[in-house]
Amino acid sequence: MSIYATLWRLKFPRYGDDHTGCEWIVVIAQGVPTHIGASAPSQPGEEEDPYATFLPPAGVISTDDDGPTMRAVVFVTEGTPKGTARSPQEYPDPLLVLSGHEYAAITFSQLHEMICDALRGDHPPLIAESWGPDGVGRLLFEDGSTRDIGSAGA
Repeated sequence: MSIYATLWRLKFPRYGDDHTGCEWIVVIAQGVPTHIGASAPSQPGEEEDPYATFLPPAGVISTDDDGPTMRAVVFVTEGTPKGTARSPQEYPDPLLVLSGHEYAAITFSQLHEMICDALRGDHPPLIAESWGPDGVGRLLFEDGSTRDIGSAGA
């Protein structure tokens, strides 16, 4: 049984920047419900949290909690395998992990930027795409580097 509930799946530019001819990849938001790993108020400390090594803290759940906030939201690309030597529930290389409170407070624009930054990795952000009169395109990156992307008709 999984501790995750799929919240959504969306396509993002594979390397974090949208441009003509870019590849797309599916990013999945995996929510971890608030009660996962938490102890009930009547039994504090009864059991160690088995997910504390790779998820934000669980906290204590009130008996009248309706659970609208997740414990955590883990963002992975489609096909990312789950399971490590430490835990079969751990994603070995998630794009991003937010606490439930961070996820609830963030705007989609901020989340989009964080996911694109994670997909981009160490590569500089794209700042412009230009097309010459000969139909050849060029990508311009923040660090001053460029990359040709071929002709508009290709």
